[in-house]
Amino acid sequence: MALPDDSTTEPRAYRGRKPKLYAQALVLRRAGCPVGEIAERLHVSRSTAYLWTRHLPLDPELVRQRRGAAQRARFDAQWGAHRAARDAARAEVVAAAAGWVGRLERRELMLVGAAVYWCEGGKAKPWRPRDFTVKFVNSDLVLVGLFLRFLDAVEVPADDRRFRVSIHETADEGAAVRWWAAHVGVSAERFQRTTIKKHRPLTRRQNVGADYRGCLVVHVVGASRLYWRIEGIMRGMSNEDPPGDR
Repeated sequence: MALPDDSTTEPRAYRGRKPKLYAQALVLRRAGCPVGEIAERLHVSRSTAYLWTRHLPLDPELVRQRRGAAQRARFDAQWGAHRAARDAARAEVVAAAAGWVGRLERRELMLVGAAVYWCEGGKAKPWRPRDFTVKFVNSDLVLVGLFLRFLDAVEVPADDRRFRVSIHETADEGAAVRWWAAHVGVSAERFQRTTIKKHRPLTRRQNVGADYRGCLVVHVVGASRLYWRIEGIMRGMSNEDPPGDR
């Protein structure tokens, strides 16, 4: 049912004496403000605010949004200073740690790169023990960069590296390919056909939005010996007999 027209539902005395306040009250009400807040913001009595706005029922969705915004505002007021101090401390620690690392030498790159691959790359399984494929899949640009530097350290030719994006079907495939290509220094034309992940309506995905660019798949062709080498590096790093810093 249509709401009554404002001009026929409110006492003329209220509109005539305070037309600007009356108009502001209607705007606030339509924005989800309760009577008490309207009265406080316009410096009028609650009864006046009620008479002005009683014909406009509150929208439940607007009420929910305003309550959420108010809760966030209270939270920010309570914890804003703490978060700012925490973020400043984090930036200081991160900068100091990054400076401490300095330049990675070839041996360090090989150790770190092998560990990165052993955590995130494809490995032989008990049911396929001779599958020595070197395939690295990740969405983190830092880890991808470290793995590519590892491939440089072990002298894998550029022609032996294959690149492919794996991404959800609702995302912008072309933009993702161009983004990854620019960040790894490879022409987008060199990328293989994208792997598209089908949408599952029951899955509540968090990786959505403009920053979602899927995963980059880096495949090294003919890399059995490289796989064995990575396996050996990991075995060497886990060997504590004899103990000590090597």
